Amino acid sequence: MAGHETHEYDVLVVGAGGAGLRAAIEASTAGVRVGLVCKSLLGKAHTVMAEGGMAAALANVDERDGWKVHFADTMRGGQYLNQWRMAEIHAQEAPARVNELEAWGALFDRTPEGRILQRNFGGHAYPRLAHVGDRTGLEMIRTLQDHGIHQGMAVHMEITITTLLKDGERIAGAFGYDRERGRFRVFKAPAVILATGGLGKAYKITSNSWECTGDGMSLAYHAGAQLKDMEFVQFHPTGMVWPPSVRGILVTEGVRGEGGVLTNSEDKRFMFDNIPELYKDLVADDAEEGWRYVIGDRDARRPPELLTRDHVARMILAEVKAGRGSPHGGAFLDISWIKDRVKGGAEHIKRKLPSMYHQFKQLADLDITETPMEVGPTTHYAMGGVRVDSDSQASSVPGLFAAGECATGLHGANRLGGNSLSDLVVFGKLAGQYAAEYAKSAGPAKVADSEMEAAEAEALAPFGREESGEGPFQLQQALQDMMQEDVGIIRTEAELDKAAEALADLRSRAAKVKVHGNREWNSGWHTALDLEPLLTVSEAVAAAARERKESRGAHTRNDYQEKDSEWGKANLIVEKAGDGSMRVRREEIDPVPERLAKIIEEQG
Repeated sequence: MAGHETHEYDVLVVGAGGAGLRAAIEASTAGVRVGLVCKSLLGKAHTVMAEGGMAAALANVDERDGWKVHFADTMRGGQYLNQWRMAEIHAQEAPARVNELEAWGALFDRTPEGRILQRNFGGHAYPRLAHVGDRTGLEMIRTLQDHGIHQGMAVHMEITITTLLKDGERIAGAFGYDRERGRFRVFKAPAVILATGGLGKAYKITSNSWECTGDGMSLAYHAGAQLKDMEFVQFHPTGMVWPPSVRGILVTEGVRGEGGVLTNSEDKRFMFDNIPELYKDLVADDAEEGWRYVIGDRDARRPPELLTRDHVARMILAEVKAGRGSPHGGAFLDISWIKDRVKGGAEHIKRKLPSMYHQFKQLADLDITETPMEVGPTTHYAMGGVRVDSDSQASSVPGLFAAGECATGLHGANRLGGNSLSDLVVFGKLAGQYAAEYAKSAGPAKVADSEMEAAEAEALAPFGREESGEGPFQLQQALQDMMQEDVGIIRTEAELDKAAEALADLRSRAAKVKVHGNREWNSGWHTALDLEPLLTVSEAVAAAARERKESRGAHTRNDYQEKDSEWGKANLIVEKAGDGSMRVRREEIDPVPERLAKIIEEQG
């Protein structure tokens, strides 16, 4: 055995983004010993890239808003594949979580009357996103971190968890290593909360940071938990497309929420050309009505740029394929046109979108107050993840909980912008609460030496292999290229079959990858160990995408272009079979109860 350092807690939280921090705060408040592990440094979580705002029906800007409207919008956006109970809890609890953040020190933008300001966002009926300019996620992390560090939790930074440890069927803790020195760590805990974020680094073009390698989903899957809705990967319609070094970096939906319009190379607002039947009564007939909606005319209808992300992404891709794209393969997003229509002109844009102004100025030498941005779809968010109970966030494995992007259920086939940040704190709180309750009742769990020995051997394996001629970086790039090409925005059975063959080949090659040097800050070793979660989640996405033979939400099949009413009643479950193979099965959705079905009908 290479030796390891051991820590013991009642609740271990893996991930220090919005969900992980909120879960750790709640568990600490319950009086249990809490350990918080993060892959990067505290405060550097990918949550900071959620820029536009936090969806909550505060009704500060439009008094017609309320939890029922928010619930109906979320269900409609998710194409009714959502776990209805999660959507109900989220809509009801989100306002309290915003107010809680404000009480803890979050500095939201304000209305003239001093209330929290809210902005328009795609798929939301009314201005609903509480925001801090276009840096909302950063303010959320700052607030939760500042509040959380006083709650008594122990924080372990730059730690990668590679394996969940079990005592029979129940969770007993986690095994990992510190990235700086390469030393192994064992965290013993009867309850583990996974809050590790998404899987964007499985794709070539992504807004996600380097940490987003599907760790939590893979850990849960290999521990025996179920995954759900893995075919639904959201491609945000607006990522930077130029220069190549920053391709995929997010351009917040807040740009469109503040009046930004999409045009093609012919200077045409192409979003008016194809309005989904589901939204025809909500979309403006012309540009002027859309602008009146943006500036707060209650009788106006929304501009088509504020339709759901899956639809906007497909529309941009269609313009590019038709030869009407921007010079570097995207579309134009123009906010500069409003400066002659708002008080303050260019300064208004800089004040509302400070991060976007500096991002384009520094990275592309472009002034967004004068020149349109070039944008295109970028892999952004996984609607699928660990299947959890709506009320407790418990997985099917005793003692294992999940919250945030690595969990699933709230968003269905497509997430509405802004629902991610409120998702983090609403369900992070519940995960922390119920994990603490479980830890108190379940008591300590035992970790067998054999489990730790096996975890150490697996982690060290890349050092002891024969020379393969192929390094982990090349293999990761090959995976990303393949996923972008064959399991991207638009899919076909032939491409998904090709992807399945490629993934089998990549897994075989990954088993032969060799790394050199020692264990101290060895980026090759880190990348080699990231290949397992990346391959696992990629296999799950590709397998589920092949099984769902329809187009719905963020899942588009060119060979099955229409929605299928029967598929609209079912989720796909991914689980590990007894022989170690990946199994995908269909499961009927629990019907929406009459009291909530009535709300959906009333909201249109």
